[in-house]
Amino acid sequence: MLTKAFIPYGGYYSSPFCRWQGTMANENSIVLGAKTARNWMLSKKFDPTMLQYLYYGTTIAQKHMFYSHAWAAAMLVDNQVPLSALMINQACTTSTTCIHLAAVNIEAGTYETAFALMSDRCSNGPHTVWPNPLGPGGEVISENWMMDNFNSDPNAGLKMIQTAENVARDIGTSKEECDAVTLRRYEQYQDALANDRAFQKRYMFPVEVRVSKKKTVVLEADEGITPTTAEGLAKLKPVEPGGVMSYGAQTHPADGNAGFIITTKEKAREISADPNVEIQIISYGFSRAKRGYMAAAPVPASEMALEKAGLKIGDIKAIKTHNPFIVNDINMAKKMGFDVMNMNNYGSSIVYGHPQGPTAGRLIAELIEELVILGGGYGLWAGCAAGDTAAAMIFKVS
Repeated sequence: MLTKAFIPYGGYYSSPFCRWQGTMANENSIVLGAKTARNWMLSKKFDPTMLQYLYYGTTIAQKHMFYSHAWAAAMLVDNQVPLSALMINQACTTSTTCIHLAAVNIEAGTYETAFALMSDRCSNGPHTVWPNPLGPGGEVISENWMMDNFNSDPNAGLKMIQTAENVARDIGTSKEECDAVTLRRYEQYQDALANDRAFQKRYMFPVEVRVSKKKTVVLEADEGITPTTAEGLAKLKPVEPGGVMSYGAQTHPADGNAGFIITTKEKAREISADPNVEIQIISYGFSRAKRGYMAAAPVPASEMALEKAGLKIGDIKAIKTHNPFIVNDINMAKKMGFDVMNMNNYGSSIVYGHPQGPTAGRLIAELIEELVILGGGYGLWAGCAAGDTAAAMIFKVS
């Protein structure tokens, strides 16, 4: 259990998310992430030079990725001070790892104030070529960074959706149940759009995107959301033969970025948008499910986070998950004993997409804002990641 790591109220943001090949498709995500974070800090009248360390989370290679963490740090502070940094890649739980590493070092007294910046661009992912001099004719091995990895876990030998179908069979869910929960997630996202996107504007920061040499646009809202109805979901066939999940019941690749200030209780109060709101990082959990059962992994990770915090699931007021497949939520609710329809209020990655590195960051920002609306309490974030792994974090708003 952590006791010394806090997030200032308002000390976090997420950009809008764009379906791949949309408005953000051509921007280097390292540059766009760092510039957006700097613009956000300046808009909040935060001094970027107060930061003493940067965790940069990214999973999809961009040009100059070798320097990504140091480059992002330099852009964030405009080279005014030397800011050290570390690059983190833990697939879909990258944001959580960045926030946790910062919290652990706050706890240890390594520094007072850190920043977790996560950015990714699924659009125009690299197509890599690996030398293979001992292969037939020395022909190279090629890899499409995005889809080849989605479609083949080298350890399990399965597509990601096949690992989710394994879990679906274990718990005995149906396509009808998957469709019903998927529709509920879309309805919850609509709540975030009510009153001119009032909920999203609590944490979302517009992005300036260069779309040509002469033109820059400002993207203020999510792009590429698929309208969803019960009738439309019912018409979609399962992706896998004999399966229960259609394309409507899974997420889509996206582009975006997110950032968090992690600091001491005193510093958080000093720079908070409301010093009466306290946001504490409580605990972290991790897990690895049996091979080929990725969608099951968030449950043991959540149980670990709860145990470390000395809490039970009944103590949790709000739950947010990264749900690349709707069976993730169905399994978690059944195994942990809560209503699947009452989690993931205001949106989740199955609806607005999955840029990978920043996905959990956006979900955690939404979790914090939901807890503020509810008057405080404990919140749980959990999500799976490539290779049958998962992470979870508990936050307290008071």
